Amino acid sequence: MQAIPAAAQDAPGDIAGGRLTIDLGALAANYRKLTELSAPAETAAVVKADAYGLGIAHAVPALARAGCGTFFVAYPAEGLAVRAAAPGARIFVLSGPMSDKAATTFADAQLIPVLNSVEDIALWRRISREPAALHVDTGMNRLGVSEDEAVQFAAENTGGMAIPLVLVMSHLACADEHGHRLNRQQLNTFQHVAALFEGIDSSLANSAGIMLGADCRCALTRAGIALYGGRAANAVDNPMRPVVTAEARVLQVRGVRAGGTVGYGAAARLERDSILAIAATGYADGYQRAASGAGVPLRSAVSDGASGFVCGKRAPIVGRVSMDLIAFDVTDCGGAVAPGDWIELFGANIALDDVAEAAGTIGYELLTGLGRRYERVYVGADN
Repeated sequence: MQAIPAAAQDAPGDIAGGRLTIDLGALAANYRKLTELSAPAETAAVVKADAYGLGIAHAVPALARAGCGTFFVAYPAEGLAVRAAAPGARIFVLSGPMSDKAATTFADAQLIPVLNSVEDIALWRRISREPAALHVDTGMNRLGVSEDEAVQFAAENTGGMAIPLVLVMSHLACADEHGHRLNRQQLNTFQHVAALFEGIDSSLANSAGIMLGADCRCALTRAGIALYGGRAANAVDNPMRPVVTAEARVLQVRGVRAGGTVGYGAAARLERDSILAIAATGYADGYQRAASGAGVPLRSAVSDGASGFVCGKRAPIVGRVSMDLIAFDVTDCGGAVAPGDWIELFGANIALDDVAEAAGTIGYELLTGLGRRYERVYVGADN
């Protein structure tokens, strides 16, 4: 495996409290897996939020080497970063043209705006004759033109002022729940609208939508969280390989007698003589306070906080996650943990989504919230 130096703004390894090992080979393998599941549709990669926290500059070239030629981002600045990493790629920007000045940036960098409103349509028609995509709202009630507005646009988009559409898309609201009635409702609405744009590719499925079945895959799927190893659909096994391993350095190992309390608010009281490993990460690094073992409101609904993994065993968090530190109970490791060791926060042994559930959130939020104090180490770039 080839290691790629971390970005300059990340903490150097010898002075970092935490590290992220990002397996670009696993990322590429997940893309190939999603391509197989999507076939015969093309599979695009969603790389917004700096490739879900992995880093566009590293993730996009790895995906391009795996065969990805189409990318989706949220904002124009992200599109420019993808353009630098993959000069020949097709890049869609989900936020739309935003303003006259932004529209000029789109045209200059050959970014394809996703038109989300009649105002977007008018702006793009006035500023540019370059290709665009149309987003139709089919039930999310977020961005997108209405079904009636799409029908009107299909009738009016002719002649010399026609916008050269290359894609009609929508977004599923409940694809992670395979039996949800809104999935079929949105699919039916989208199929009706897409049929009005004969000869233009259509796209409905995100990661979870890919797993809903062939009807949702259309001509282009948009793989997001599944690329990065996260679970896309509820109540089913996750077929993706983990991509990110997050670890925290042990700063101190200390013994605490039964009855002693740990951390802010004395939220945890120990029931046995315990050995605690104090690790150098916290909510300032994106490891959420809600994952605490005690002392947060979520514990009344979800009894257990998150755990780490060290010396071959799970080590539960004790007390509250603080800004820079977490206490893990390593009593069952029998004294095998020492300062300088690393505790896995999530990765091959602790699933990203298990930590997210313990914090009452989703894997997306953990990945995209990873802080800059981690050392980032990239491996598997040749796979």
